[in-house]
Amino acid sequence: MPRNRLLSALLLYPVSRLYGMGVAVRNKLFDQGIFFKQQEFKVPVVVVGNIAMGGTGKTPHVEYIIEALRDRYNIGVLSRGYKRSTKGFVLATPQSRPEDIGDESYQVYRKFGPGITVAVCEKRVDGINRMLEINPKIDLILLDDAFQHRYVKPTVSIVLTEHNRPVFKDSLLPYGRLREPRGALNRADIVIVTKCPPDMKPMQYRIFEENLNLFPFQKLYFSKYNYGHLVPVFPDDVENVPSFDTMEPGTSLLAVTGVANPKPFVRYLRRRKAKVKLKRFGDHHNFTSSDMSEIEKEFNELPGPGKFIVTTEKDAVRLFNSPYFPHALKSVIFYVPIKVDFIDRSHEAPLEKAIEKTIRDSILFK
Repeated sequence: MPRNRLLSALLLYPVSRLYGMGVAVRNKLFDQGIFFKQQEFKVPVVVVGNIAMGGTGKTPHVEYIIEALRDRYNIGVLSRGYKRSTKGFVLATPQSRPEDIGDESYQVYRKFGPGITVAVCEKRVDGINRMLEINPKIDLILLDDAFQHRYVKPTVSIVLTEHNRPVFKDSLLPYGRLREPRGALNRADIVIVTKCPPDMKPMQYRIFEENLNLFPFQKLYFSKYNYGHLVPVFPDDVENVPSFDTMEPGTSLLAVTGVANPKPFVRYLRRRKAKVKLKRFGDHHNFTSSDMSEIEKEFNELPGPGKFIVTTEKDAVRLFNSPYFPHALKSVIFYVPIKVDFIDRSHEAPLEKAIEKTIRDSILFK
C-alpha cells in the first residue's frame, strides 16, 4: 500500500467506523419509531437514491421512470434542489432558473414541463404536502435522492450503484464514498447497477449477484447509457450541427464537465474520431466569469481548424443560463443527451412493471 494511502487509512478509517455507528443508531431509531417518525402518504411514493456519494446516474433514471409512467399517473417529482440559491419549498414554473430549483430539477422540468409537477424542498414531508395541496390530482410522488431521508415512508425504494465502483468495493465516509453501510441495501425493493458496459459477460452478472446478496423479494437490474446526437447549447447561434459519424479525423474536442464522474462521458468521446481534452470542474459547479475565460483560452489553444466544445446535458443547463458565457463560443458548444437503457435479461420484468407491482403489493398487504 502506498504511503499516502496508508496514512489516509490510519487517519480516516477510525472516523468511518464512528460514522457508521452513528448511522446505524439513527436507522435503528427510525426502524423502531423511537424519536424519529416516518410519514406515510395516501399516494404511492417512489424513492430513487443511492448509498454512495454522487455519480451513479440518478437523474437519467428518474427521467426514465417519468417517461415510462407518465401516461398512467399524474406524477409529482420532488428533490432538495442541490446547490440552489433559494430556501424552503419552491414550485418549478416556466420562469424558474437553475439557481432557483437546482440544475437537475430544472433539467427535468424543461424536458417534461407542465405534464408533471416539479418542486424542491429540503424537508420532503413538507414538500409532498405542499405539492398535493397545489395539485390534488397527483397520484404518484417521485423522490429524487431521498433514500437517506427516512422521514418519508416509501412505497418503493430504488437504489443505484455504479458498475465501476459498486457498494461492495467501497467504504464508509470519510474513508470511502458510502453514506450508509452496505446493509442499508436491505431497505431497497429494487437495486440497479448503472453505467454498465454493453458487452457484459455472464460471469460479471454473477459477481454482482453474489456480492450484493439480495433477498428473494428484491429485484436486480443492470442499465447502460445510450448517447444521442450532438445538440446545440445555444440553438439560435448555430447553423450546422456536427455529427460524430461524419466528423473529420483529428477534430479537436474540449470536453467541459461539472459532474461527479465524467469518466464514462470522456470514454464515449474518445471512442469517436476526435482528439479530446478534458476541462473538469466539480459536481454541480456554478460557472464563474473566470471559468469562462479559462474555457475560452483552452478552446482557442486546441489544434486544427475543426474544433468544438462538448459538454454533458446537466452542464448544458448551467452554461446556457450563465451570463458569463462568451458570445464567440455559442456557435461551437454542444451537449450529448443520454438515455438509460436496461440490459435485457429475459427473466426480469421491465423496471416500470416491477415498480407498479410493488405499489399494488403494498396496497394489498396494508
